[in-house]
Amino acid sequence: MSKFDKLMLKLLSGASDNNISFEELRMILLSLGFTEKLTGGSHRIFHKDGVSEIINIQPDGSKAKSYQVKQVRNLVLKYKLSKL
Repeated sequence: MSKFDKLMLKLLSGASDNNISFEELRMILLSLGFTEKLTGGSHRIFHKDGVSEIINIQPDGSKAKSYQVKQVRNLVLKYKLSKL
């Protein structure tokens, strides 16, 4: 099983929302075809053609914020996203 597949299982299980690193969440979004836009601060904006929502994530130390992990999970499920 690839690292991406393991991360997707971790994301979709919902059991580890507080335990996903910012870089892991960022890697998931990039692997799913999202485009990253850097802002002046620590925020990162992600968008993708065919997905109406824009994802805004920021680190909480080295971890991703749990509500942002839930937002990404909901998008993956809503749009049935998978790796390119």
